Amino acid sequence: MQMDERKKKILRALIQDYIASAEPIGSRTIARKFDLGVSPATIRNEMSDLEELGLIEQPHTSAGRIPSDAGYRYYVDFLMEPPALRDDDKMLIERETTHRIHEIQEVITQTSKLLSQLTSLTSVVLGPQKGKGTFSRMHFLPYQPGQAIMVVVKENGAVENHIIEIGQDVAAEELQKIADVLNRKMHGYTLNEVKRTLLHEIYSELTRQRSLLDSALELLEPILNDQDQEQEHVYLGGALNMLNQPEFRDLEKVKTLFKAFEEDGRLKKLLSMDREGLTVTIGGENKLDEFKDCSVISATFRVGGEIVGAVGILGPTRMDYAKAMAIVDYTTRMLNRLLRTSKRTPL
Repeated sequence: MQMDERKKKILRALIQDYIASAEPIGSRTIARKFDLGVSPATIRNEMSDLEELGLIEQPHTSAGRIPSDAGYRYYVDFLMEPPALRDDDKMLIERETTHRIHEIQEVITQTSKLLSQLTSLTSVVLGPQKGKGTFSRMHFLPYQPGQAIMVVVKENGAVENHIIEIGQDVAAEELQKIADVLNRKMHGYTLNEVKRTLLHEIYSELTRQRSLLDSALELLEPILNDQDQEQEHVYLGGALNMLNQPEFRDLEKVKTLFKAFEEDGRLKKLLSMDREGLTVTIGGENKLDEFKDCSVISATFRVGGEIVGAVGILGPTRMDYAKAMAIVDYTTRMLNRLLRTSKRTPL
């Protein structure tokens, strides 16, 4: 789509003012607020051309214009200033994610809260699959007399903690030996694969710890093979923020939206898991009818080179795209860095 510079300036001004005010914009408003060097009459003529191009539209109850989905798309692709994040927002993201890296699910939960806090919109975060990850490593932490905490880390970054009965006379050295053997033999396998190929070898090395090993393997069974954990988990943050948006004052529209929020399967469809980098989906570009009045900014994150989740911001099409894109981009880069580091560093 070819447009001259004047039309571009008017479209940019209209969209920026509408994002800020949520009110339809007229030619006189643009002339007053933006120094474009042309009269309201000229702006009005240019706005008529923009409307014919399908980039802006006129609500039935107003003489002003608002951006269409196509107008937002043109703005994001060609007119918007490059996204930039404020230093204090960067510091907040780093602080709130870094000190929680010892538990991947807690990192994802906090990320969801943080995104909605920074944007005043709704966040959708798709966390790593819990059941499909193969075994990475484990270790035991002393808990109470006769008990220890078994910490299991899987290849996709997920962490499971369980209290295990060890008996009063089991020394820390014995627990460490079990962990060492399991870490050496099981790394990269599921428990079913271990049972088929390596279980005899493990028992041979741990004859004296047989009963304790049985308890550990019993706890590993649901962690690595529970079919209920085969799906990614969706974390929703700031859902009530949608009620603060003028676009969602209609009760029926809100009820439809919140019903969709209750279904993980529908929320997953909002996030692009097959693309690298930022993805911006605007209004009618969304696959689901419930979200035709919304835009989604999303990006994936990885563990060990494999895409394991996605971060997204959901809001009305009238959102601050530059800010939302900068926040999602920086957050996913932080997650990628932290999760990559956690794979190398014992938890």
